[in-house]
Amino acid sequence: MKNYKIITLMISIVLIFTLAACSSGDEKSLTVGSRNNTESIILANIMGQLISAKTDIKVINKDNLGGSNVLWNAVLKDEIQLIPDYSGTIVANYYQEPTGTAEETLESTKRLIDQDGLTAFNAFGFNNTYTLAIAESVAEEHNIKTFSDFVSISDTFTFGAVFEFLDRPDGFPGFQEEYGIEFKEVKGMDHGMMYRSFQSGDVDVINSYSTDGQLQIYDLRVLEDDKSYFPPYHALPIIRKDALEKYPELN
Repeated sequence: MKNYKIITLMISIVLIFTLAACSSGDEKSLTVGSRNNTESIILANIMGQLISAKTDIKVINKDNLGGSNVLWNAVLKDEIQLIPDYSGTIVANYYQEPTGTAEETLESTKRLIDQDGLTAFNAFGFNNTYTLAIAESVAEEHNIKTFSDFVSISDTFTFGAVFEFLDRPDGFPGFQEEYGIEFKEVKGMDHGMMYRSFQSGDVDVINSYSTDGQLQIYDLRVLEDDKSYFPPYHALPIIRKDALEKYPELN
């Protein structure tokens, strides 16, 4: 009788773990990833919260994964299934193709990502492009409104830029060639450090994002890209097609 009870107990334990494993394997889940900047993290969490509120899919957030290329490779490898990204980044940086108008860039985005098993939802509704920003007082003193205006005095300024911008095809190399701009010094840094570096006087011009809230806090003037070098960067959700097929309720 004693041996019978032990065997029964062992069978029960095995059944419990087997059922738990099956339950875990059948669980509906989706991993949402973001870059290492505030806007990307916020957009990723908004998407995740909407999915959690509207469906029974378990959302796994992987925030602050790194730069744009890190995030893109992760979604291509199915390490994550849903990300926020930007039309100009996708076309010019990942696929290195011409951009065009906002509408043309969005169409190119959808066409290019389709070949890699991805699809895009509607854009969030804002364009977060690269720009240059300098102190409002300095811009007023020298009557600087555009990138071309700034070229005449740029060689006396120390430029603070995110590391990724310095290497991207749609970033510093092409921008410098287009405008013939030179700086006294160029310093690469994380986006979160740029405004603190500006405040401390370590740099006096930065490559900001046009939607940065700190632009107003630090009283900076956003200069006009008068040659329209930078493409449109409309933010939009990118999802793997196989994830969308698995969870059609996300449509």
